[in-house]
Amino acid sequence: MKILLAVDGSAHSLDAVKCVIDHADWYRAKPEIELLTVHLPVPRLPGVGKLVGKAQIERYYQEEGEQALAEAKKLLERAGLRFEPRILVGDPAEVIVKHAKQSRADVICIGTSTKWIGSTANKVMNLSEVPVLLVK
Repeated sequence: MKILLAVDGSAHSLDAVKCVIDHADWYRAKPEIELLTVHLPVPRLPGVGKLVGKAQIERYYQEEGEQALAEAKKLLERAGLRFEPRILVGDPAEVIVKHAKQSRADVICIGTSTKWIGSTANKVMNLSEVPVLLVK
């Protein structure tokens, strides 16, 4: 079972991580987990390239992505579950769905508020051909 676990560092996304951990024994073998965070691209503004280089922007994405993944990594490591972390850039829902298909994930797991389904989770549900598990 391959699970694409999409997180953004929020409490709701950590609930999805905890759900995967709590139910890992449901599978015959430990699930293969891909831990993914997606950063919105930095807006392209005229003249920004003269002030900020591509390497700086890439470092920014990496640092922000690591921050978004940090707590989820700790939880998965404490639970003894192996995972492959990924930091991608783009429209979060579109990138999650595209990556799930490319990586042949069996399910996308994503956290959402208890009061409403967030725009990213909603868009993932609507775009994905891969089953989506929403965790409240």
